[in-house]
Amino acid sequence: MIHSKLHDPDIMVVRPGVDRLTAVNAKAFKEEVAALIDAGASRLVIDFKDTGFLDSSGLGALTGVLKKIGHRGDLVVCGLNPDVSQLFRICRMDRVFSVYADEADAIQALKEKS
Repeated sequence: MIHSKLHDPDIMVVRPGVDRLTAVNAKAFKEEVAALIDAGASRLVIDFKDTGFLDSSGLGALTGVLKKIGHRGDLVVCGLNPDVSQLFRICRMDRVFSVYADEADAIQALKEKS
């Protein structure tokens, strides 16, 4: 389901690979990203540019990924459309996750954190 690619030596960009991240596919998304973390990925950009909708299960999966990475690395999100961005604000997820306009901005921010 997910699409991932490695940037630099240690920044992994992950796209959910679905238009809607909901109860139907959130568990699979979380498991696939957790497998990347288990394989050594420690700096992740979750790019939602192709995902037009998230529900509470999608947010829960994303939060689960954040817990999985813990203090071992960084996780940021980017590419939120207006509806998803509004959901992040309403649920205060914009205070939990660093949100960037696009993949390039997110990668640059992670590079600057090193």
